[in-house]
Amino acid sequence: MNTTFEDVMKYIEEEDAKFIRMAFRDAYGVQKNISVMPGELKKAFEDGIPIEAREIAGFGDCPYATLYLKPEADTLSVLPWRPDSGKVLRMFCDVYTPEGTVYASDTRTILKDAVARAKAAGIEFRFGTETEFYLFCNDAEGKPTKEPYDQAGYMDIAPLDKCENLRREITLSIEKMGLTPERSHHERGPGQNEIDFHYARPLKAADQMTTFKMTVRTIAARYGLTADFSPMPLEGKPGNGYHINIYAVDKDGNDVVRYAAAGIIEKIRDITIFLNPTDSSYARLGNNSAPDKVNWGSRGESELFFIETFKDKTKVELRSPDAGSNPYLVYALLINAGLYGIENKLELPEQNDEVGAFLPDSKKEAAKLARASEFVKQYVPEEIIKEYTKL
Repeated sequence: MNTTFEDVMKYIEEEDAKFIRMAFRDAYGVQKNISVMPGELKKAFEDGIPIEAREIAGFGDCPYATLYLKPEADTLSVLPWRPDSGKVLRMFCDVYTPEGTVYASDTRTILKDAVARAKAAGIEFRFGTETEFYLFCNDAEGKPTKEPYDQAGYMDIAPLDKCENLRREITLSIEKMGLTPERSHHERGPGQNEIDFHYARPLKAADQMTTFKMTVRTIAARYGLTADFSPMPLEGKPGNGYHINIYAVDKDGNDVVRYAAAGIIEKIRDITIFLNPTDSSYARLGNNSAPDKVNWGSRGESELFFIETFKDKTKVELRSPDAGSNPYLVYALLINAGLYGIENKLELPEQNDEVGAFLPDSKKEAAKLARASEFVKQYVPEEIIKEYTKL
């Protein structure tokens, strides 16, 4: 699509939209926004909407007091749970400096740079996701509890599965927003759900993940529930994974995803802090089939990478990340590590589920590895590294 400012204004008039959310993200991928009226959009596209830079997590060392949000017109969507009259729209924005250059520590910019690097190398990446979350009941005051919404298990159906209608509403809502959900079902934990997405180009996949989490939380709240994407919401129960399916082809259409997976395996310990950014991330790894070894396999058990061939196509699924991570930063690092593997034609190590290197077992160890990594320093701004590795 090549949506223009004129297209946006026409759509606003036709749809009777009154508010436009200018959405951006902090260093951890948490969505932020500022709302503007239609009359402010020309200024937004030309000069940007100012924000206080140092109030945003990860921007604390920003040399500028003010940064500017400029919307990307192609990301325009309606928030379907808002009123039909006086609709609310949302556009993702890039972050700019007062000089009009992109802000290097904006993780959407980091992902765009990685995509450009892949394009220059003649490689196309796409990502699909399988994301888990719990639904917990709220108490009489509307505060979240640790009481699961149901006691159903893996792929159970109603009446055991009480989450069915909510998953349906989430799926229909995100579809209205231009996203492409693929499958949904109840997961193994009580009140635990999974919704999957088709492969998408990296930027769309990251925008999609951000929209998805916002939508799940919004609709859960309308049901009097709280959606929890954290790695280990309940002790002794399955954690929430954020499995990422990776697609990579060269300019001739050849499948090069095994080389990419080999590159990621070589760099995975260095980048784990960005895929698993919280202390509870490391409580999940090694438990209930979540991986803790640097390996791959085809059994679909506790491997870091699940790799299989089906109908002459290679499926590569990375299983260590959790949804507390920033998808823009995660995909940028996977692209860069994947390119390293492709350019050096790295072969996967022997398939082995039992021995080999281990993922970091704590945030402290992961932070130490990231700080010492020349690979991380090459692709992640110092400001972001400092934010993630502070303990």
